[in-house]
Amino acid sequence: MKKTFFLLIAVICLSVSAQNGPKDSNTSYAKTVLQPYVESGQLAGAISVFYKDGVQETCAIGYADVSEKRPIGMDNVFMQCSQTKGFCGVTIAKLVEEGRISLDDPVSKYLPEFNELWVLVAENDSVKTLRKAKNELTIRMVLNHTGGFPFEISAKRPDVRGGGWSGGAPLRQTASIAAASPIMFEPGTRELYSNTGIDIGAAVVEVVTGMKWEDYLKQEVLDPLGMKSTWFWPTDEQLKNKIELYKYSKDAPAEWVEEMDWQQRPYNDSHVFASAGAGLWTTANDQLKFYKMLMNLGLGDNGNRILKEETVKNLLALSTRPKGLSGYSLGLSAPEEDSEDAWFGHGGAWGTNCSVNWHKKELKLWVVQSAGGEQPWVDEIAKAAEKFFAQPMSKSGVDAYTGRME
Repeated sequence: MKKTFFLLIAVICLSVSAQNGPKDSNTSYAKTVLQPYVESGQLAGAISVFYKDGVQETCAIGYADVSEKRPIGMDNVFMQCSQTKGFCGVTIAKLVEEGRISLDDPVSKYLPEFNELWVLVAENDSVKTLRKAKNELTIRMVLNHTGGFPFEISAKRPDVRGGGWSGGAPLRQTASIAAASPIMFEPGTRELYSNTGIDIGAAVVEVVTGMKWEDYLKQEVLDPLGMKSTWFWPTDEQLKNKIELYKYSKDAPAEWVEEMDWQQRPYNDSHVFASAGAGLWTTANDQLKFYKMLMNLGLGDNGNRILKEETVKNLLALSTRPKGLSGYSLGLSAPEEDSEDAWFGHGGAWGTNCSVNWHKKELKLWVVQSAGGEQPWVDEIAKAAEKFFAQPMSKSGVDAYTGRME
């Protein structure tokens, strides 16, 4: 009876916490530095969130669509591009945690077409010289960009209509094309940022679970975290309110850009395939749910646990690469060594970024849809973040639920 009582209290605390959310910091560090760029029109709109142990500064400034004077908001969908990789990393980490795979398993154990790989030695006048790879390709390598795969397979060329990140091919076909193509170096010996490797990891998830990767992601991560606005196929209604793309101009207002070659319209028709390397649409509110889960070592703000603490600490918050090959874990940028000042997370090609420090319960989120050009506000928003995190935080009256309850 007593145990049931305490469990009930814990559930009530979690529910109240989720409803109350973080305490407003009553600061405007981000708004102060971004306002001049918005007023000049150089920055159409952006979202910045600084979070520290229950206290949060939220800044949504400018427009999602300048021509319509539609304000940017926390529930506007946007393309997060390569931030999708971290979602694949979480699904892989979950299978490792459950003992269903090992990071050092050969990829060929699940995808036999990878049993024999060929390394590109030289290429002259369209003649390629290849040699058989000596090292065995592992799941670890494809997730941390040391597998030797090019950025994308030929079927996802952006200069072909219907190509790009969400076009081209489904995950299993992407993996098969990659296996039949030359790799750039001996697996595990160098680093080369590759969407293809992440897609291969997602194909492994499909074999192990017997589900499409996106369905497994939805079942095990998105739905438990309450991420209802995150998916590969945004609805027509969501797209009406999406954050538009703008190209920076130094001496004039930002220029609207209809689409990018890597992510072509229409965004939700039958040509779109789920891609683990890039392709998830989301909102700032949804993205906070995912990254706060990582910050809280696997526990969502709604009380749902996605991963164990040790799994996040060892497989996601720290590099899984050999020493000297910089820092990357499973689809996430991560340090080689752990420290109280260590951050991990990921950015996206259109300028988005989010990173967390689990030691200090800190988070930095940045949302913008940039179609190119300089980003003069980047250094200034970084300085604004430094000021926010350096200030003493008053938590008087705040329900600072930061993942301490199991």
